[in-house]
Amino acid sequence: MQTTTAPALTQQFTAAVTALASVSKNVADFQSADDAALVELSRLAAQEKQLAEAHLALVAGEIAARSTREMGHSGLAQREGFRSPEEFVRVTTGSTGRDAITAVRVGRLVREAATDGDVDPATGEQFEATEPWLAAVADAARAGRLSVGAADAIRTGLGPPSDGVDALALDGAARQLCDEATTLDVDRLLRRARELRDELDEAGIADREREQFERRSLRHYRLSNGMGRVTWDLDPENYAVVTELYDRATSPKRGVRFVSGDKKETADRILNDPRTIEQLASDTMLGLLQAGASVDSSQLLGVGGAAIRVLVTKKTVEAGEGHGRIEATPQPISIKTVERLICAGGATEVTIGAFGQPLDLGREKRLFTKKQRIALAVRDGACLFGACERPPSMAEAHHIKHWKRDGGRTDIRDGVLLCKFHHLLVHNNGWEIERAGDEYLLIPPPDVDPSRRPLPMPSKSAAMRDLRREQEQERLAIA
Repeated sequence: MQTTTAPALTQQFTAAVTALASVSKNVADFQSADDAALVELSRLAAQEKQLAEAHLALVAGEIAARSTREMGHSGLAQREGFRSPEEFVRVTTGSTGRDAITAVRVGRLVREAATDGDVDPATGEQFEATEPWLAAVADAARAGRLSVGAADAIRTGLGPPSDGVDALALDGAARQLCDEATTLDVDRLLRRARELRDELDEAGIADREREQFERRSLRHYRLSNGMGRVTWDLDPENYAVVTELYDRATSPKRGVRFVSGDKKETADRILNDPRTIEQLASDTMLGLLQAGASVDSSQLLGVGGAAIRVLVTKKTVEAGEGHGRIEATPQPISIKTVERLICAGGATEVTIGAFGQPLDLGREKRLFTKKQRIALAVRDGACLFGACERPPSMAEAHHIKHWKRDGGRTDIRDGVLLCKFHHLLVHNNGWEIERAGDEYLLIPPPDVDPSRRPLPMPSKSAAMRDLRREQEQERLAIA
């Protein structure tokens, strides 16, 4: 296979970016285009996007190949301070987590298909594609004829070979889907791929039903606007349970009228509820979760309903005006909400020194105490390493001076929060953390940055920014 040198490849990418940058972005130009031209421009824009996605997939596939789990902290992504190649791609490209995962997955597929049968010069072993029945899909994605999302939809919908369907049959189905993809969006292509799989393997429907059950999951993440989103993947049977409860909570507002007796009274109450259907469904499901946790906590660590930690300055509480923060979230909450939550859950005071450091709550033991960890959570807000956003609940307290080797002390000033991955990375890969006054600096190892330029580790706690702003206002008022 003829290859292009790295500098030439960089020049090609640069030329492509320059060419795209030169395309008109004047709204008036698009307004002047007739309908036929807009249709053609839409097609060409899609082709641009697919070609760009192909390049990203090629880059992501190579990053993944150099960041395998077996490589540990010596892998490319890990050396750069990222937990996985997906996180590397997400942060460096500014994409969503889902898009980064798809790019890496398709990138691996493309790379494996291109190197299938080649010999590794380092080990002498022959490369073998793990999904050879998707060779046509990989080729189409690499050439930009198939979008990354479409390639992943075909892969997901067809699934792997089984007793009822061999790789050859799946190869034929994959080629058929590559042809049909020109007239199908990604969602319909995924459904079509599943239809083809079911046509090929009637006996395997029960197996796929079981696989769907195994893939059930519930994930949550914070949105850029400060709200949170829960993604709940359910197999068809359990999805039916949830939709039945959803219907019972909202159906009167969606057109169900023919009920009588006690049910009519309940239906009328739901119908006249001022909340939207979506708001009503959210509040109902949350109420069911809280009620279930209070009735039976046997599946939970801890007892009772869910409790949250609110951060607010003492001055704000006493004044009865201003705002607070929910721990690990940047979005402020009103003083009325703060007062309501304190009334329901009580309060624990954490004293902050004049320079913005929580005062020590104990330092004789090696491990940070529970109170010290609360103080670190208030100050740091999250794992302090780079762009990591792991919340305090998923972080560990790290001594910036080794407790035993360097005589480090278990002082809050000499501790920072790091998630487990970055805690291990710091200990195992030569990263260092230094304190400069009340600020912290991350020092990369020589193999990441030969000059070892210090990187700032600012607090990720919005509540601490509120406090420092309040302290600065008081200082100016005195001056």
